[in-house]
Amino acid sequence: MFPVVEERRDYITLALPPLQQQQQQQQKTTTTTSSSSSLLTTIRSWRRRWKQLPRLLRVVLGMVVTAAVVGLIYLTTHTPPSEPPSHLNALSPMENNLTPPPLPPLPPHLPGEREKETQAEESLRRDDHKHQPLLSGQEGADQIVPPPGLPQKRSGRQEAVVAAMKHAWKGYKTYAWGHDHLKPVSRSRNDWLRLGLTLVDALDTLWIMDLKEEFSEAREWISTQLNFNLNQDVNLFETTIRVLGGLLSTYHLTKEQLFLDKAVDLGDRLVAGFNSGSGVPFADVNLYSRRASKPRWGPDSSTSEVTTLQLEFRDLSRVTGKPIYEEKASFVSEHIHKLPKTDGLVPIFINAQTGQWRSHSTITLGARGDSYYEYLLKQWIQTGRTLDYLRDDYNQSVTGMEKHLASHTHPSRLLFFGELHGSTKNFVNKMDELTCYLPGTLALGTHYGMPKHHMDLAQQLMYTCVQTWLRQPTHLAPEITYFNIQPSPNNEDFYVKANDAHYLLRPETIESLWYLYHLTGNTTYQDWGWQLFQGIERYCRVDNGYTSIGNVRSATDTKQKDKMESFFLGETLKYLYLLFMEDQSAFSVDKWVFNTEAHPLPIYNN
Repeated sequence: MFPVVEERRDYITLALPPLQQQQQQQQKTTTTTSSSSSLLTTIRSWRRRWKQLPRLLRVVLGMVVTAAVVGLIYLTTHTPPSEPPSHLNALSPMENNLTPPPLPPLPPHLPGEREKETQAEESLRRDDHKHQPLLSGQEGADQIVPPPGLPQKRSGRQEAVVAAMKHAWKGYKTYAWGHDHLKPVSRSRNDWLRLGLTLVDALDTLWIMDLKEEFSEAREWISTQLNFNLNQDVNLFETTIRVLGGLLSTYHLTKEQLFLDKAVDLGDRLVAGFNSGSGVPFADVNLYSRRASKPRWGPDSSTSEVTTLQLEFRDLSRVTGKPIYEEKASFVSEHIHKLPKTDGLVPIFINAQTGQWRSHSTITLGARGDSYYEYLLKQWIQTGRTLDYLRDDYNQSVTGMEKHLASHTHPSRLLFFGELHGSTKNFVNKMDELTCYLPGTLALGTHYGMPKHHMDLAQQLMYTCVQTWLRQPTHLAPEITYFNIQPSPNNEDFYVKANDAHYLLRPETIESLWYLYHLTGNTTYQDWGWQLFQGIERYCRVDNGYTSIGNVRSATDTKQKDKMESFFLGETLKYLYLLFMEDQSAFSVDKWVFNTEAHPLPIYNN
């Protein structure tokens, strides 16, 4: 046995005695010389034969060889993706192998999972003191406690998400503290509602991640700086789901009276939005004068906006004992229940004064229509499954989706849900990234006894949504995707227009991945989520936070939009953290219902 001089993973190099090396080298040289001479003789022979052929024949043979080479190159670079499930009752997408193309190397700021696991263990050892719960109304308390059963040990992937949250928070604190949004590229800020949106939206995320210092900073600002007595119009829907929802959720998690007091102050101002001719709320409300008004862009309200207030206002009534909030919001759902629909599907605009649909409105599961369907199911769950009309409207709407909006792509037969456009009601083969909330909603409904085939729809649509991310060079989803339902020249399932190629740090696909993992335990959903998170890390992370990008179709020219949306901290990072949580019992969907901005609220029994 000869001594080992070098060792690698794939082979071992042995040291040979000098004499043996010389003999082998001589044999190798002789063999190489003989082989080279034989090769040259063969080449000369073929060249003579080639020159003896007629010129025309040589040209034809050259063209044939060239065509063969070009065809081989095309086939190797244009192989279509493996085909997903071909129909609603076909093979589950989980049994298909979704292997995305390799991403570029990880940047220095994203440690490997093994390193993250080590960091988690060290952090746990350093912080092994016993937590004590907050007392209700305990002003100035800085002791933050997870709810009963919240896991204290993070997985490696969770640690990576926490690192992202800290990075985003640091940039916001440094350059946009107390303002609505951070502009991380220009190191400045943006105000829309002037309510510290990012800070309030991120409250429960900070608490769930057990980020004590950051949560205490936010709590102090809310205690001393958050002021709703502003003489300006705010969007009723956005303020409700982000600010009211964030305050209520944090109150339920911490039991601190501060957050409930702020929620009541805001709710008393927002409830004025329902003062319309029909009881259907206006789009905007002035927080100081408490007067409601139609939006600047038109006379009507968005259907999704007026029907996505009910979880928050109902919860406010339950914790205060004041029924007015729930009564105002519930009336809207009852009113819309009585309006005509297309097999449960609703137009996206409604007039607040008349309470009637705008004629010739588009029907879509995306922008301005999406959360109407989400809140039908979630209201039914929130009220202990006691309001049957909500359940029935939800079930009818899913039937309408299958009948009017469902279609499959060519060639891979990816399931998607299109739109019925305006007055013509022609089918439009486009789907918003916003629509990717639907797999999670369908799966949640199945958990609560809805038809089992809804889970088939959920799994197939989940597969499609993930594909809209992973087939882009950046592994980020465009705002809108168009689907080919007929053969296309490039044989692709979908395409993206230049004006729709932006990614705004949206959470919807990740939200649905969490629901499906939470309800099935299938770790494939976690793996897909990890792929999406890495795309965000590579192409949206900048020195001072995370930025939306304008072009997901290029890994080299992403066109940074210089804005970090509040929902990136409130939803996207929260759902990623929950997705990678090994113990899913802490936020069981049997105990909590998440509003459309990812703020968990308790489920009641009536």
